[in-house]
Order: sequence, then structure tokens, then C-alpha cells
Amino acid sequence: MEFLADLGLAVLLSALEALGLAGFWFVEGIKRWAAKGQSVPDPTGRYILVLSTGSACSAVIAYGLSSADLPIACTIQAVLAALLALLLLLVVGAAWGRRLGRDRRRRRLRRERLRWHESQREGSTSASALARQRRRRP
Repeated sequence: MEFLADLGLAVLLSALEALGLAGFWFVEGIKRWAAKGQSVPDPTGRYILVLSTGSACSAVIAYGLSSADLPIACTIQAVLAALLALLLLLVVGAAWGRRLGRDRRRRRLRRERLRWHESQREGSTSASALARQRRRRP
């Protein structure tokens, strides 16, 4: 009987977490759909908050289940905590990669703009300055 209670609790807790996560992603998708092509604020911060909270809560639940001698539910909650932590790392890594790319692009554009301004001050007409002038003319 204890085995069935342990298994039932494991299935119930896992289903509740999966439904909660699916509901969150559904609401985020609805926000994008409702915008109808307009820009939507970046949801990365909310993803990080939800995944970190979910992972921490699963770990705490796993610890409580281990104290209550429910090994199956404890193991499943520990696995879910690890999976949510892995998903959190993927989201954070992707956000960091986008930020790094954006910063590199900004630095490159800033350098090009400074070179262009310096060439205008010196009055020189280098090949790159001429190419930029040709691009700007309609």
C-alpha cells in the first residue's frame, strides 16, 4: 500500500509541475500571438524566474519526500529539479549569447562610426569613407 501511495504522489506532483510549466509557456505564447506582429518585451527574465523557482521548489520537495521515506517520489522530484536546472542553464546561455552578439555588433558599429568621424575631420577621402558616402546616397 505504501508503494502505491509513493507512486501516486510521484505521478501527481510531476503532473502538477508539468501542467504549471505548460500553462506558463502557453500564456507567454498567447502574449506573442496577441501582439499581432508588434514587438513583445523579452520574456527571458520571466523564464529565468520560473525555471529557477521551479527547480528550487522541486529540490525542496525532494528533500521533504526523502525525510518522509517516499523514495520513488523523492527520486522523481530530484530528477525534475535537475531537468529544470538544465533547462535554466540553456535559457541563460542563450540569453548570454544574444547579449554577447549584440554587444559585439554595437562595438563594431561604434568603431566604424568613430573612424568615419575621424576621416571627416581630417578631410581625407579614404576608400572606406567613399564607400560609406556612396551607400548613404539614394
